[in-house]
Amino acid sequence: MTQGPLFTPTDDPEARAPALSDHLEGQGAPGLAEIVQAIAEAARPIALRLALAGLPGDPAAKTGQNASGDSQKALDLAAHDHMIAALARTSVVRVVSEEAEAPITLNEAGEWDVVIDPIDGSGSIGIGAPLGLLFGIFPKGESVLRPGREMAAAGYVSFGHSTDLGVSLGAGVSLATLDPRDGVFRLTRSRAEVPPTTKMLAYNASNERHLAPGLRAYLDEARAGVTGPRGGDTNMRWIAAAVGDLHRILIQGGVFLYPADARPGYERGHLRLLYEAFPIAFLMEQAGGAASDGAGPILDRSPAEIHDKTPLFFGARDELARLHAHLTE
Repeated sequence: MTQGPLFTPTDDPEARAPALSDHLEGQGAPGLAEIVQAIAEAARPIALRLALAGLPGDPAAKTGQNASGDSQKALDLAAHDHMIAALARTSVVRVVSEEAEAPITLNEAGEWDVVIDPIDGSGSIGIGAPLGLLFGIFPKGESVLRPGREMAAAGYVSFGHSTDLGVSLGAGVSLATLDPRDGVFRLTRSRAEVPPTTKMLAYNASNERHLAPGLRAYLDEARAGVTGPRGGDTNMRWIAAAVGDLHRILIQGGVFLYPADARPGYERGHLRLLYEAFPIAFLMEQAGGAASDGAGPILDRSPAEIHDKTPLFFGARDELARLHAHLTE
């Protein structure tokens, strides 16, 4: 039985999509593209390690707790150390990481500060579910506790059946996929755009009883579908790793909800403002979407401490406006 072109893709280098590094060259302020490229190159061995799962050992082995109180897995720490080593070769002054209690100083003569979550969704390590990496880049400053509006660039890596990277240097969002034939991230979309309307919601329905009344009313309305005031049905996707939903929304549209709720420890939300919510919000706004904490734009906020938490809603602008109307009733 002969295999069709789906299983025998052309290996003609001339037919391949352009490299992300070539696409980013000359974009943004000096040094930004170099940092993004360093993160992209460092993501390749992480993707390989995830693909090996438990064959050479247990990447999900618990090693303790991080500064935010979450369980730390072996791969959380390994990815953190790996990224710090990669960023140390660039013009980065300081790094804030989910896996470190305090900012890490790298190069005093550098020009940029980086905030990073080396492994997003680490509760799913070892089961083949999508995982991710989030990062944001700020001009160096007196403090790492900066308003989100000062961010100069942001991006993510999504580790799934493909390894995908999304990045913005302040002029739209570019998407790329790691080509396993040569190890190069190649451009798949030069300008991703999030449609303003959607029928797709992403949230953890098991926590619905803990939510505020306005948010429950919004979800009740969504479930009512064609028989309710929306006049149309909705669908739900929940990947349980924010990067996975972010990547999907940048391609297909949708809205992501991770609200505060009444459970102990979740009263102020659970995602980290500085290195999770800020990069996502930057990318959303660059792609024509929106990102909010339920009261206002995420990027208008400033963290009180490096592991500050926040509610987070992001995606289609018009759908978030509908959500906000319920929250403020």
